[in-house]
Amino acid sequence: MKYRTMSADEAVSAVQSGDRIFLHTAAATPKRLIDALVRRAGSLRDVEIVSLHTEGEADYVKPEYRESFRLNAFFVGRNVRCAVQEGLADAIPIFLSDVPALFHNNVLPLDVAFVHVSPPDRHGYCSLGVSVDAALAAVHKAKYVIAQVNPFMPRTHGEGLLHLSHIDALVDVDDPLPEIPRHELTDIERRIGENVASIVEDGATLQMGIGAIPDATLAALSGHRDIGVHTEMFSDGLVDLVEKGVINGKYKRTHKEIIVASFLVGTRKLYDFVDDNPLVEMFPSDYVNDTREIRKNPKVTAINSAIEIDMSGQVCADSIGQKHFSGVGGQMDFIRGAALSEGGKPIIALPSVTRKGASRIVPMLKPGAGVVTTRAHVQYVVTEYGIVNLHGRNMRQRAEALASIAHPDFREGILRAAYDLYGGKARC
Repeated sequence: MKYRTMSADEAVSAVQSGDRIFLHTAAATPKRLIDALVRRAGSLRDVEIVSLHTEGEADYVKPEYRESFRLNAFFVGRNVRCAVQEGLADAIPIFLSDVPALFHNNVLPLDVAFVHVSPPDRHGYCSLGVSVDAALAAVHKAKYVIAQVNPFMPRTHGEGLLHLSHIDALVDVDDPLPEIPRHELTDIERRIGENVASIVEDGATLQMGIGAIPDATLAALSGHRDIGVHTEMFSDGLVDLVEKGVINGKYKRTHKEIIVASFLVGTRKLYDFVDDNPLVEMFPSDYVNDTREIRKNPKVTAINSAIEIDMSGQVCADSIGQKHFSGVGGQMDFIRGAALSEGGKPIIALPSVTRKGASRIVPMLKPGAGVVTTRAHVQYVVTEYGIVNLHGRNMRQRAEALASIAHPDFREGILRAAYDLYGGKARC
């Protein structure tokens, strides 16, 4: 279908000082539009940018643009982490399932949405491709929608279609999507993945993220059968299991035999896999991450990571002390959804120590650390040293269990702290 386009500079000329702009997520980051916006910095003041994780350089958070732009991030990625920690940008703690409602309910009214779409089909429909998450709500609520149209953007099935009549300005680009290469797994990561895989049952419905531990878990699942997928995101390791016949969604109760996701990040292999593939359906995060939807499937096994966990089971996953590191994301959505699923297993998996050799299982979280998963929600915890289930255990039992899967160098200190607090030494 023919359509009229303009340059990126012409398209972003619609942005005015004081506007609030949404940026499309992750591999769908609209780089050409962002670059054009930054070129206008000298003529703009107090423009608020809202986004989940984005890929590539985020020049708009550089100190020289502080009068022009201010980021309000729902998730803090590597490209904006220093800016948030240095006070040049802000972070909003929020469940991923709640982000679309910020736009739908005008908590954060949008003036402009920058999105990245596939070319329109013969009916005039573009696809939001690898990122539907909060983008669908953004394009429906923004006063002005600017889309960069890219033949490299896959056309995905589900609810991510956008008609040309809803787009105010179109910019043609011909850019490969950003790719995240597969990580070479360490021995520790492989052991964690094997431990997690050992408690994944045949017929389970998986939720996993991207990174070393999800990749290691997927690599260890090749002997499993009839696995389903309902996840906020996935990467290349899942494609391998589809090709081996491990993932078929046979026992899913919603979207049977379909892989459900909200956004995707990986390599060209992944993007080619999802292109016009009816096996994969993309939906907004207020649906994918809705606990009521998650729990409908059997044996939901949610695999999430942590920065630190204390001996009572409190999970810090978004900060290092007071310093924002990532975001709340969908961890709690899926931890609770899995717990409510018939036969479900919420899992927190993490290496026992940091890269600097400090224990990730500690008597007390660092001052100012954010608790993403509460000790009342946490159940399975996995490290390279084993698996424990904290559900139904008292504080002393939790400390003893977590000490058993901590690095041996730190077990005595955890047990000593537990005895001091729970063993009768403390006095009220």
